[in-house]
Amino acid sequence: MSPGADGSQGTRRLASGAAGGAAVANPATPARPTRGLGAPPGGDRGRGLSEGFGRTERTDAWWLQPVVQGLALLVLGAYATWAAFQGNHYATANYLSPFYSPLLKPKWWPLSPALLVLGAPLGFRGTCYYYRKAYYRAFFADPMACAVGEPRGSGYSGEASFPFVLQNIHRYLIYLAIPILFFLWMDIVKGFIFDGHFGIGVGSLVLLASNSLLTMYTFSCHSIRHLVGGRVDCFSCAVAGGPRHKVWETSSWLNSHHMAWAWWSLFAVCGADLYVRLLSQGVITDWRLM
Repeated sequence: MSPGADGSQGTRRLASGAAGGAAVANPATPARPTRGLGAPPGGDRGRGLSEGFGRTERTDAWWLQPVVQGLALLVLGAYATWAAFQGNHYATANYLSPFYSPLLKPKWWPLSPALLVLGAPLGFRGTCYYYRKAYYRAFFADPMACAVGEPRGSGYSGEASFPFVLQNIHRYLIYLAIPILFFLWMDIVKGFIFDGHFGIGVGSLVLLASNSLLTMYTFSCHSIRHLVGGRVDCFSCAVAGGPRHKVWETSSWLNSHHMAWAWWSLFAVCGADLYVRLLSQGVITDWRLM
């Protein structure tokens, strides 16, 4: 048998090299990749890392989406902030602006009642996984789009450093956002009561549409989907696995449309506040349909 045919010669040579001080890689432990899955944080940032700021080989209108989304966030965010600080014209006989629900008016609070209740829904929406993508691209250009050069070439740490590490509270804010929906639905019921009797006004439908979209947005959240099935590797092996799998499938369908729910609900809640505000100011009249 020739030397090393059984691997012994190679083993002795490897051991000899190790004894002589040479660094020997352990064949059982592969080296950590520098790019792709398993790479160190910030080690693989994609094509944008090697491009100058805004440079790309893409030929489509990649800039259109972040520009439109940025403008929409600025306009709707500015309106919502203005409306929340007004502290007036937020209610009529049976309609209440969703920005002010639940309505709290303690004597010791001198500012707008909306500021007492908007913390939870604002925090929930501001730390939303989808909105983070939208405003990171629109306002920080980080990244502006796939395969487009970014303003920073190194030092990327994602959301692992302050203040962006605070984005992780999103999964806990869901427990504050859901109870707000309960009060909003109570307001919807009141919106269908006119002089003690059931009725339908345009405002009733405006508020119903707003809260329906808010509900879809909230329950399409990634955190909800994780709560339903994120910890289950085998539904058929889990207690009540069948029903839980059905709920998880529904949650997954909602989640697949999370971006749409996010935008439609934002437009709807601002529109509902505007409708109630104009109605309270006497600018428009609520049409009774029934």
